[in-house]
Amino acid sequence: MITQSDLLSVPDMPDVRAEIDRLRWQKNAVVLAHYYQNGLLQDIADFVGDSLDLSRRAAETRADVIVFCGVRFMGEVAKILNPDRLVLLPDNTAGCSLEESCNPSSFKKFREKHPNHLAVSYINCSAAVKALSDVIVTSSNAEGILKQIPVEQPILFAPDYHLGHFLKRRTGRENMVLWPGACVIHEQFSALELRKLKVLYPDARVVAHPECQDSLLLCADYVGSTHGMLQYVTESTERTFIIATEPHLLHQMVKVAPHKRFLPAPGSDGSCNCAICPHMARNTLTKVYLCLANESPRIEIAEDMRLRALQPLQRMLDMSLGIRAGYAAE
Repeated sequence: MITQSDLLSVPDMPDVRAEIDRLRWQKNAVVLAHYYQNGLLQDIADFVGDSLDLSRRAAETRADVIVFCGVRFMGEVAKILNPDRLVLLPDNTAGCSLEESCNPSSFKKFREKHPNHLAVSYINCSAAVKALSDVIVTSSNAEGILKQIPVEQPILFAPDYHLGHFLKRRTGRENMVLWPGACVIHEQFSALELRKLKVLYPDARVVAHPECQDSLLLCADYVGSTHGMLQYVTESTERTFIIATEPHLLHQMVKVAPHKRFLPAPGSDGSCNCAICPHMARNTLTKVYLCLANESPRIEIAEDMRLRALQPLQRMLDMSLGIRAGYAAE
């Protein structure tokens, strides 16, 4: 097995990239990178996108190996949807604060306290929590799916409190019980500092992810998923945008609209460098090479768990056709 220390004498980055390409061809592998990965990983990937779209794209290929440059729950979704493929995560310690905020045993007790509620879980959760849920949603399809559920049906929404609160406001549903989880990155954005930045750039449009706190979402011109945000800035006739999400999404925005200006939303200290996800940052080019060379770390899910987690995911896929990806401010 090749280790990290073995690579101390490895040549410069172009050779590492060449080795990734060689192994990708040799092992019939596809490399996926989430929008929140650094630009180097986005640029070597076969597909760049959000977690669900990437898993779908992988399923459409004939690859034997899937390398998911993202975090653990994303690799799990890829494995749930692609059980016969080898799914690799460059760093198996790459977690997610939302996933970690919702322990499966605690979630099970939460469900038991509300036996008449339908459990709607955000995709940013573990396979074990998915297996305890009735339907999974993403930030792009959550509102559309909630609208298909009868208004008299009470709902448990986990694990993102801010997304749940946003959905309650959007749909007018009061019979939603929210799990108290949050993304530590999206909670760092400051509405006060955002307003200060707007003074400097009065024509800028504010584009935000619904995992942000409500005080910031109320300042936004557009709220949507990572893909929805990218589509919005691409299609908009405006030229300057303040982006309230993990800043590596800007790498794709600059690619598709190089003539426009993109400003990261500030944190509470006024800094624009607060929102880099430390979990996403665990993945590197070297680790992509290592996981391909060693075919490890692997995502493994017990078959009974996978099948139980697949049911709410499939329910989401069946309910999500034709749902729009974001929400212009009203």
